[in-house]
Amino acid sequence: MSRAALLVLADGRFPAGGHAHSGGAEAAVKAGRITGAASLEDFCRGRLHTAGLVSASLAAAAAIGVDPVALDVAADARTPSPALRVAARRLGRQLMRAARATWPSVELDALAREFPKGAHQPVVLGLAARAAGLGAEDAAYCSVYEAVSGPATASVRLLSLDPFDATGALARLAPELDLVAHAAADAARRVLDGGVGALPAASAPLLEISAEVHAGWHVRLFAS
Repeated sequence: MSRAALLVLADGRFPAGGHAHSGGAEAAVKAGRITGAASLEDFCRGRLHTAGLVSASLAAAAAIGVDPVALDVAADARTPSPALRVAARRLGRQLMRAARATWPSVELDALAREFPKGAHQPVVLGLAARAAGLGAEDAAYCSVYEAVSGPATASVRLLSLDPFDATGALARLAPELDLVAHAAADAARRVLDGGVGALPAASAPLLEISAEVHAGWHVRLFAS
């Protein structure tokens, strides 16, 4: 197992398309729910323990070899917002292109054929981690970091927020990232015996509603 591969996969410069998405931060900024570093930290914490936990569990399960088609169905069931389902598949398609070029894999090829318009991003992430020789915890860590780093980076652009303040918010969340990543990996292992129904289904209704509102904007900086 190469931990350097984890750094490549989690690097914001990896061409997976995440720079075009704010993880709900753009809608939250406009609604006044993110106004500075403190409220950004609160937003990221909420996202981490809901959508972040679900995504990390899906990624961890894919990394240990759970059927990715079944996981994609489970991801759909845990994503009520059509706008977020579309965003997740677009991100999955872009990540698939990058992952197949970086870590050629028959499993990635098969998933690309099964979902030509894109599988859910966490499922692709987990399969990419598997192709890179990484395990459940690695995939979960990559996913939980994405769950909070995306909104933090977007908030810097949206609010002209001091990048040092945004990074400080992420650093303060580090112990919770550990907890959620471990919980996600544990949930993924339970899937081996209990099926995909053992995956968390933590909900974030405000994120879902905000995503639908955001999708209707005529002018926006981010795709989601």
